[in-house]
Amino acid sequence: MRFLHTADWHVGKVLRGRSRFEEHARVLDELVGVAREEDVDAVVVAGDVFDGAVPTPPSQALVMRTLMALREDGREVVVLAGNHDDPRLLDDVYRPVLGRLGVHVVGRFRRPDDGGVLAWTSRSGEPVRLAAMPFLSQRYVVRALEALTGTPDQHNRDYADRFARLADALTAGFGSDTVNLVAAHGTLPGGRLGGGEREAQTIFSYYFESAAFPPSAHYAALGHLHRRQRMPGPCPIWYSGSPIAVDFGEEQNTPGVLVVDASPGRPAEVREVPLRGARVLRTVTGTLDELAAMRDDLADAWLRVVVAERPRAGLADDVREILPDALTVDVDEAFRPAAARRPASLTGGGESPTPRGLFRAYLEHRGHEDERVVALFDRLHDELDGHGGGDA
Repeated sequence: MRFLHTADWHVGKVLRGRSRFEEHARVLDELVGVAREEDVDAVVVAGDVFDGAVPTPPSQALVMRTLMALREDGREVVVLAGNHDDPRLLDDVYRPVLGRLGVHVVGRFRRPDDGGVLAWTSRSGEPVRLAAMPFLSQRYVVRALEALTGTPDQHNRDYADRFARLADALTAGFGSDTVNLVAAHGTLPGGRLGGGEREAQTIFSYYFESAAFPPSAHYAALGHLHRRQRMPGPCPIWYSGSPIAVDFGEEQNTPGVLVVDASPGRPAEVREVPLRGARVLRTVTGTLDELAAMRDDLADAWLRVVVAERPRAGLADDVREILPDALTVDVDEAFRPAAARRPASLTGGGESPTPRGLFRAYLEHRGHEDERVVALFDRLHDELDGHGGGDA
């Protein structure tokens, strides 16, 4: 059986005020082309189909069109909810409609006998079992009282242990004569971040262990980390990465998908297929003259520009006159007056203070650094921002 593993589409992403809809359309068309050229039996989309819990109508139309194109020629298509998706939207709207058309949509965790385990026969005649594990919020898996009274290590063990128990229940029926797959959305310790993941749901309290996946699984298809990578474990475990660089922290990533060949009795074989339909993201530094000299090499990139000149009125306008696709313009720290330099604790390494950075700086100033408080603030911030994982 051959299938395509993808995740973290983030359709609807707006980067510094610029829509990336046309880029997403090109990338998803390219992804459909890979499915056709490789003649895959199935496609697994391991979460974060949308960038937010309330996707726009054009974003929904693009996703629907893509899923139906992937379904052509009888391919099985499996879609999980990620932490950016609203599981209620996927379960209550998409699942009933797309289910009639043969697309398996899993928004919330389900029992094995109620859609948690999907079964089909591949076009080559091999029976397939897939355990579907959409994003599981910490508030759902660990009761609020335990989260408030336990230690951070206990929180983490509770999440990881309960995730493992759920995985065990979903994979208990894996047999030696079937192609056994797991699809999940979440964070394994040791995974390299892509740079655009949501911080509150990529911390210790959301980790689960690779030991949760049994040796009887031929492949575990993961989503959430945007960098394509294989993880150590009892079976082949891969993050497919995002097919598009979501933010400037991911400018060194190579977007793509994975084509996987799996058969009963042997580990899966994995091939990486790059996708080039999106514009690249680049950070460039220089004086105005140096930036002008780079202009021709930066024609098809979204830019984060750091100007190596003293700040003055109109400097950003001068940069954009040279580089119209400069999404952010900042002054090199070396050229800032000492009083205007931003502590890293306030910016989190970015170009402007963030609520999380400010809160961490406040705790540090008050001498009250506590990872439990930081984790709770991060979750609260995401819930108030409309991205609380669907069970706020």
